[in-house]
Amino acid sequence: MSRSFKIEITESEEELKKRLQTARSGNQKEQLQMLWWLKSGQVKEQQELGKRLGRDTSTVTRWLQKYRLGGLSRLLEIKKAPGASRKMSDDAIAALKHELETGVGFSSYGAIVEWLEKERGLRIEYGTVYGWVRYRLGAKLKVPRPQSYKQDELMVCEFKKNLVPY
Repeated sequence: MSRSFKIEITESEEELKKRLQTARSGNQKEQLQMLWWLKSGQVKEQQELGKRLGRDTSTVTRWLQKYRLGGLSRLLEIKKAPGASRKMSDDAIAALKHELETGVGFSSYGAIVEWLEKERGLRIEYGTVYGWVRYRLGAKLKVPRPQSYKQDELMVCEFKKNLVPY
C-alpha cells in the first residue's frame, strides 16, 4: 500500500467542477480532474491518481508540487517558447512599405533582396522577403506589359486622341 499524502486544496469542489467543464486543453482537464478527485475525497493515494489519469506517479507528484508552490494558476499555466527574433526591424519594414507604395517599386523579389542588403545591410533570404511582401504587406509586384520597340509613339498618341469612349 502506498503512503497517503496531505495537500490543502483551497478551491471549492463546485468551483473545480465548473473549471473542469470549461477547460479547453486536455492537460488542464487532467490536472483539474486530479484536484477535483482529491477535493471530493474519491482518491486518497498518489498511485491511485496515477492509475486513474493514466499517468506516471512522478507526473502526478510534479503537478501537486506546482499546485503547492503557486496554486491553481501555476498548475494550469501554459508556457510558450519565445521564438526567434524577427530578421527585419520595424524601420526596415516601414522603409520597404514606403518603397513599394511609390510608383517606381521593384521588378522582382530578388531586386527587393538586393535593395535590403544595399540600403539596410540586411541579408535576408528570398523566401522570407517573398512572405513579407506578398502576405504581410499585401503587395504584388506589377510589371507593365511588354511593348514593341517598333511601335511609333506618334501613332499611339494619335490613336488615343481619336478613341471614342463608350
